[in-house]
Amino acid sequence: MSNIAIFHSALGVRQGIMDAAEILKAAGHEVFIVDQYNGRVFDDYAEASSFAESIGYEAYMKSALKAVANLPDGFICIGFSNGGGVSEYIALNRRVAGIVICSGVLPLEMLHGVFPTAGFLEKGWPQETPVQIHYAQNDPFRFKGAAEAFSAHITEQQGTVEFYEYSGAGHLFTDKSLADEYDEANTQELWKRVLQFCQTIS
Repeated sequence: MSNIAIFHSALGVRQGIMDAAEILKAAGHEVFIVDQYNGRVFDDYAEASSFAESIGYEAYMKSALKAVANLPDGFICIGFSNGGGVSEYIALNRRVAGIVICSGVLPLEMLHGVFPTAGFLEKGWPQETPVQIHYAQNDPFRFKGAAEAFSAHITEQQGTVEFYEYSGAGHLFTDKSLADEYDEANTQELWKRVLQFCQTIS
C-alpha cells in the first residue's frame, strides 16, 4: 500500500477531509493530512479564499512542500479544490507516484484564484506521474475548459490522465458537512475510482 498526502480546500480540514483519510486508511494506506491553516476552518468560500490569498502563493506552496519533506519518494497526493493546485506543485517538485484532483484548482484557473499560472508548468508534466481528475459538471467554481486543457497538457507530455465528471453542482460534493453540496452517490463512485487508482499505482 501507499503513503498518501491529502491537501485541503480553501475551507480547511473539514469533515470531508477527515472522512477521506478514514476511507484511505481502511484500504490499508498510510495517510498524512497536510493542514496549512493550523486547525482553522471556514464555512464561507469568500472569507476562506481571502485568508488563503493573505498567506501568499510562494509561502503557501513552500509550506506544503516542507510538510511532505519527510515522506519518501513515491507517495500519492490527493487534493481537494485549492489542494488540487498544491498537489500539482508537489508533483512538479517531488517524485510522486500519482495525484488525484477533486474539484481542483487547475493551471488555467489559477489566474482567478489563489495561485498564478505564470511558470507553473514550464517544466512540463512528469510523464511517470499519472493523474486522476474529478469534477461535478456544474461546479460553480469550475473554470470552463481548464480540466480539458490540463488533461491535454499531460497527454502531450506522454503522461496518463483519467478525467471523470459527475452530475450536479456541488463543489466539495464528498463533504457531508456541506449539506448543499454533498452527493452520496457521486461520493461513492468517486471513492471507488480513487481507491482503484491508488491500488493500481501502489
